[in-house]
Amino acid sequence: MSVAKSDRNQISLVEAKSGQTIQDFLHLPDRIYANDPAWIAPLMFEQKERVFNNKPLFEHCDVACWVAYRDGAPVGRITAQLDQLQPEEDGGGKIGYFGMFEAIDDTAVCDALFETAQNWLRTKGAAFMRGPYNLTINEDLGLLVENFDDPPFIMMGHAPRYYQQRFEDQGLIKIKDLLTYKVRPDFVAPDVMLKLAARASRTVTIRPLNPKAKAADFEAMRDIFNDAWSDNWGFVPFTQAEFAETAKVLSLLLSDDYIQFAEIDGRPVAFITAFPNVNELIGDLRGRLLPFGWAKLLWRLKVKGPRSARVALMGVRKEYQNSRLGPTLAFLVIDAVRKAMQQRNVTSVEMGWILEDNHGMRHIIEAIGSTIYKRYRVYQKPL
Repeated sequence: MSVAKSDRNQISLVEAKSGQTIQDFLHLPDRIYANDPAWIAPLMFEQKERVFNNKPLFEHCDVACWVAYRDGAPVGRITAQLDQLQPEEDGGGKIGYFGMFEAIDDTAVCDALFETAQNWLRTKGAAFMRGPYNLTINEDLGLLVENFDDPPFIMMGHAPRYYQQRFEDQGLIKIKDLLTYKVRPDFVAPDVMLKLAARASRTVTIRPLNPKAKAADFEAMRDIFNDAWSDNWGFVPFTQAEFAETAKVLSLLLSDDYIQFAEIDGRPVAFITAFPNVNELIGDLRGRLLPFGWAKLLWRLKVKGPRSARVALMGVRKEYQNSRLGPTLAFLVIDAVRKAMQQRNVTSVEMGWILEDNHGMRHIIEAIGSTIYKRYRVYQKPL
């Protein structure tokens, strides 16, 4: 939607802490995307828990939320976060985040939102502002800048086209692009990958999640992920408490074979996790699970099943990443989970996000026929 530029003095910012302000914060996207056919409203219960009741995150990350009002009506929202686990920027200085941004197309509204977030971050000692992080690098990340016409997959963001210009008007500069890829699970692997996989099968065992040892397997996933990603740009580790919450979601949504491990001598060294694309099933629920949304969602998951999925988590231990075995381990777990998806008649898979300069992983993904699907941008500015 687009409106004329308004006076900054007409805009008031209220911190969303309780009652109506929280409801206005959660439901503002309904207004922004009212005429966008690609928008999929997230489940309100999940959004409220993630933003306002996220105790594992709050143990190490300060979060503040605001709603912008004009004439009593909500017209924008934003969060600011300072994560104690985020390393400082090279050259010194804490990095703060902004996120959950939504606003009508109005310069004064955007100015007010970013001014408020920046001032809060400065009081916390941040030297830089980076985002959008919704709410951490391990969640929904970046601003959509390519492919606005297709609905987002599960746990990925959507945005109006005008957000990019509004961000850049604030002096925010691109720091990194994140890519998602799309592939059919019936891809034909290159001969060289098949030969490497056959050779590795002498020493590598591939297996799904063990339902009798879920706690140990989930901890192995966290350990591999934190090790595999530790040298990547912007890395912040999953804490045990955070991943325990993630494990609850995985247990509810996933079949055991949507999580696959590669083991060497009984030790997990790589894993992959695919999510059924719940967004395919919830478009008509408008974010609400009551009174009948729960029943509809469970029936659709268990009986109908989505025909799309997303590979959201993956990792290969660092000790193997620069060896010939590293790409082979990645291919082996990809191949295992795609067979599980084929059995459920999945025809379309989103893989990502992947850093634009992660050429090794991009080469593996492109070698199996994947094509770039969407591009998300992370911005930064000094404070």
